[in-house]
Amino acid sequence: MTQGKTSKLIRIGIFYDGSYFFKVSNFYKFGHPRGARLSFEGIHNFVRSKIAELEDVDQQYCHIVEAHYFRGRLSAQTASQTDQLEKERIFDDVLIKSGILTHYLPLDETNFPRPTEKGIDVLLSVESLDLAYQKQFDVVVLVACDGDYVPLVKKLNGIGTRVMLLGWDFSYEYDTESGSRRKEQTRVSQSLINVVTYPMMMSQLIDDRSLQRDRLVNGLFVG
Repeated sequence: MTQGKTSKLIRIGIFYDGSYFFKVSNFYKFGHPRGARLSFEGIHNFVRSKIAELEDVDQQYCHIVEAHYFRGRLSAQTASQTDQLEKERIFDDVLIKSGILTHYLPLDETNFPRPTEKGIDVLLSVESLDLAYQKQFDVVVLVACDGDYVPLVKKLNGIGTRVMLLGWDFSYEYDTESGSRRKEQTRVSQSLINVVTYPMMMSQLIDDRSLQRDRLVNGLFVG
């Protein structure tokens, strides 16, 4: 153990807002010079390292004991008709190999091909708070951007669980399948940033020129 550091075990639970994560990963693949998708393994390594630093413990005492991914999902019939079924299965394999448990709700396909997602923020909040009580997490990590998660963070703060936020601000344009141009833009809610214990603005870290050779930052990407 490094001199001066404590040996207390830090139990970490990480919770992904899947729709947000997917948009961020698409940005780095199609709208950023990195040209690569985000790596779950790299994110988990980054989380353990940063929490060890912030909690003043050796990384060997920081363990991700739960990891969960929440997202809306097309019906099997629609996914099959739009050639999404195989892609979803491949992505499920990635999540399984990364030790991440999945939680899906059906998408509202009324306005297809632009289905809407409902209730994911509520499901994530309920599950993460329940698990925080059960597992006694020391730190909960949220991969999210929405101010709707502020009440969750306040509840977690109230039971003594620190919260780390992994957030990305980004904006880019891309070509749709119909040939038109579409702009994708997302900013992390300032109210969410203000209530967490450890706000990590990942977009700033990744673009920091002094960290271009940083192992943890480069490890955030596949390949």
